[in-house]
Amino acid sequence: MDNLDSMLKRNKDFSARQSAAGTLMPSLPRALPNVKAVIIGCADMRVDPAHVLGTKPGEAVVMRNIGGRITPAVLEELGLLGRIGEVAGAVPGGGGEFHIIVLQHTDCGITRLTHDSAMLTRYFQIPEAELKQKAVSDPYAAVAVDVALLRAIPALPTDWIISGLVYDVATGLVEIVAPPALIRAA
Repeated sequence: MDNLDSMLKRNKDFSARQSAAGTLMPSLPRALPNVKAVIIGCADMRVDPAHVLGTKPGEAVVMRNIGGRITPAVLEELGLLGRIGEVAGAVPGGGGEFHIIVLQHTDCGITRLTHDSAMLTRYFQIPEAELKQKAVSDPYAAVAVDVALLRAIPALPTDWIISGLVYDVATGLVEIVAPPALIRAA
């Protein structure tokens, strides 16, 4: 059995358990108010937020990219998610506490690209002179940079909470780098 066959078998088992428990996903408008967080994390296979943070289906929107970084593409996706909520007639978070979580990790592959400034400047869509400010080689500093970038976006609701975390791949523990706080002071 190859890898895909194995995954498809696990999917059949998953589907049977979900159907039996009555926990299949509701339609989009009904599901959106239940979403309590957006987690922006790394694509690294060792750092799946569902496992690291124990999220359950429908609890969080998970966006993953190289380094778990806030890039122009991530900002565009956040805008699209907000628009989907508007069109569906539902606001993520349903008027309750809503959290944006930036989750990066130690031993990240992006740190191995620090000498490839051309690739990184294209990825972040910034001039080379600004690349040092992205703190690519230090996940703790990078989380602080990305949380600050999100805080500076006026379109994000002021009552949303934001935090920044670093997952240590050696210990399995998550460390709070930017404690949960309102995106901007009211």
